[in-house]
Amino acid sequence: MSESERSLASEELADRLAEVFDLVGPLYRRAFRKVEQDTTIEGLSVGMRAVLNMLRERGPMTVPQMGRDQALSRQFVQRMINDAAARGLVEFVPNPAHKRSSLIRLTQEGRTAITAVVDRERAVFRRVGGDLSSADVDACIRVLSRLLQSLDNVEIE
Repeated sequence: MSESERSLASEELADRLAEVFDLVGPLYRRAFRKVEQDTTIEGLSVGMRAVLNMLRERGPMTVPQMGRDQALSRQFVQRMINDAAARGLVEFVPNPAHKRSSLIRLTQEGRTAITAVVDRERAVFRRVGGDLSSADVDACIRVLSRLLQSLDNVEIE
């Protein structure tokens, strides 16, 4: 492939990746609204849902770990954790690796609430249907992961 062909391919790729970004924004905002509508049953905000699900998937974590993992500010995560703790959905436990940064873990009530939310979300995803294959989803995950990785150097706070 010549230099001009590589340059054109690079430009075409950039245009196609821009299309992905143009779809991700509306998708995120619509999903955000759907989560807000559906979480009223448990009384969870979208932010609280995000941190509870992270704890459900990964187990106990510190607030800074959650912030880094989800590209959220520590202050935002701390507010979500404080709200969740006030409702008895999470608890603070000693962190053997760091005395001043407690681990946060789900309580049974928190696990029940986030599981109900995730189960409802999965029911919505099952209705997507169409001709999507596992390979299509794998490719989507690969592309979005690469795009996210390309922005790793962006400051969160």
